[in-house]
Amino acid sequence: MAVCARLCGVGQSRRCRRRQRNNLQDQGSDSEMDEEEEERIVGQRQSGVSVGVGGGGGPVSGAANAGLSDACEYGSGHMNRAGSGPPLPQSLAELPPELLVEIFSRLPGTALPVVALVCKKFRQILNTETIWRTRCVEEFGMKEDLRKMEAGGVSSRDLYVKLLHPYRHILGLWQPDIGPYGGLLNVVVDGLFIIGWMYLPPHDPRVEDPMRRRPLFRIHMWESKKATVECMYGHKGPHKGDIQTVKKDEFSTKCNQTDHHRMPGGRQEEFRTWLEEEWGRTLEEIFHEHMQELILMKFIYTSQYDNCLTYRRIYLPPAMPSALLQPGLFKGTYGSHGLEIVMLSFHGTCARATKLTGDPNVPAGQLTLDVDLSRPVVLPDLEQQRSIEELSRLVLGIHEEVEKEMEADHGSCSGSEQPGPSSITNPPEAQPFILPLGVMARNEVYPRTCRKCFYGTGLIAGHGFTSPERTPGLFVLFDEDRFGFIWLELKSFSLYSRLTDHLAHAHAPNIERFEAMLHNMQSWTS
Repeated sequence: MAVCARLCGVGQSRRCRRRQRNNLQDQGSDSEMDEEEEERIVGQRQSGVSVGVGGGGGPVSGAANAGLSDACEYGSGHMNRAGSGPPLPQSLAELPPELLVEIFSRLPGTALPVVALVCKKFRQILNTETIWRTRCVEEFGMKEDLRKMEAGGVSSRDLYVKLLHPYRHILGLWQPDIGPYGGLLNVVVDGLFIIGWMYLPPHDPRVEDPMRRRPLFRIHMWESKKATVECMYGHKGPHKGDIQTVKKDEFSTKCNQTDHHRMPGGRQEEFRTWLEEEWGRTLEEIFHEHMQELILMKFIYTSQYDNCLTYRRIYLPPAMPSALLQPGLFKGTYGSHGLEIVMLSFHGTCARATKLTGDPNVPAGQLTLDVDLSRPVVLPDLEQQRSIEELSRLVLGIHEEVEKEMEADHGSCSGSEQPGPSSITNPPEAQPFILPLGVMARNEVYPRTCRKCFYGTGLIAGHGFTSPERTPGLFVLFDEDRFGFIWLELKSFSLYSRLTDHLAHAHAPNIERFEAMLHNMQSWTS
């Protein structure tokens, strides 16, 4: 800060000012003693200080502290060299209060407690609501009229210090630990609340419908001067909850009034209500016996987590310059398991889809699709596309080549190579596409043209993720927001549609963090 002041011409270096001060005859000994005493006191207060908003800030360097003490070390202005006009400011402390408010408003909120330690004037100016209002908007994207909130008795400073800053570490994208089922949670600043929204796929099989979302918890300051955590689960409205930070990139929620989750009709009424919300139908409307078993199993399993949940941070895949399609989150059909959410990411010549929600066969966190973009598949004419034997011949021929290469190289699609223009960029014009006869599809309405097709493998397993194996299939790119996969062994087709919701605070700080997260996801749910 001191350096900025000197560059702007409102201050000088400490050494120059001290020489100038000693040479001036009008500086009395009393004022010198006061200034030296103030310098000594400020220096003592700042030495070894590590201050943050709400006690959570990081250490501040000695150079920064020295610069801040410079700002208030010399409080008396000096006349300009012409000897006329008002005195020129010699430090930050001599600037007009409105200018200091503007300067402090541009500092990160974590630095403001350190600024308050410099002198009484700075401490008083930091009580200005404009400063904290600006920090709430710039750091947390608040769009509400905070003046109305301040008129209601909650200051912008309290909002920042007691709510936004202490809970900033839980903002972003998370995967709940619900065994094989997983999930997708986005914690955002929503109005004057921090809300944890659980994102749910649309009802099966309407894969192109928008996502549904349900609040799991919220944090606010409406009823008191401190942040209040409330559980939103159940059917009796908000009730007492708690949030605990387990470790970095992990936190837990706990409900303190689980009786709010119970319904008068007991478990049967709870199951009927859950089924209507989860599947959009009654059990009588689901004729497939195996699907009924899967639904009942999911209800019993997930009900165990209605009072306490742990969440682990996840990130959206980084954008790629490829013209194939952009990475992101997609909802896809998985037979009797219904719709699930996957994360599509690119790694060199590979495209990989990782499950964010899962099922008892292939749990969340597993690599459901692995596509080799260096191995395009040229589809035959429509009449031959109707033959599952013809499609199998094309795909299995490539599969045998891949296995021979893996045996020779003792490797797999590592993603180390960069995608070539012939395989990824400049996709051709749309070509006709139709599913082979005998291939089951949850969606009878699917695109009848596609851009490109590639060889890939899909992960299948028995109940409880037993005997997992990768089976060959065909990855079909329809457009920027839709793709499909034909599982040859299962004679099944999955259609995927892009999740278009805006998910705040969800991008990885760098590619290394994203890759590490992706690697760890498999161990979370294995």
